[in-house]
Amino acid sequence: MQSVYQFLKEVGTYYLATVEGDQPRVRPFGTIHEFEGKLYIQTGKAKSVSAQIHANPKVEICAFQNGEWLRVSATLVEDDRREARVSMLEAYPELKAMYSPDDGNTEVFFLKDAKATFSSFTAAPKTVEF
Repeated sequence: MQSVYQFLKEVGTYYLATVEGDQPRVRPFGTIHEFEGKLYIQTGKAKSVSAQIHANPKVEICAFQNGEWLRVSATLVEDDRREARVSMLEAYPELKAMYSPDDGNTEVFFLKDAKATFSSFTAAPKTVEF
């Protein structure tokens, strides 16, 4: 899990894919946070991505840097605890201008049953499950 966290943290922007009905949806994301031994992402309940995750929590993440790419398939699980939201916002203080742990909009999800594959054109793929 740590290698996935490091890769996503270093790349800064990754792409999160969800499903809306029968249509895939992909958008850039920038939050990845380790809390209580799990990887978390953050969004706002007012966004369409939130509705998509709640309707179908299976997602994929894709990121690329320095000739290597990472694909992660996982199920997102909402963590509605205040301390999880606070931890995320402390890790990303720039989000505090838009979100607060008690605003009713901020939500965090952890990755469950994750399967991550690191790939490149020069090495065999490496898979990590957590």
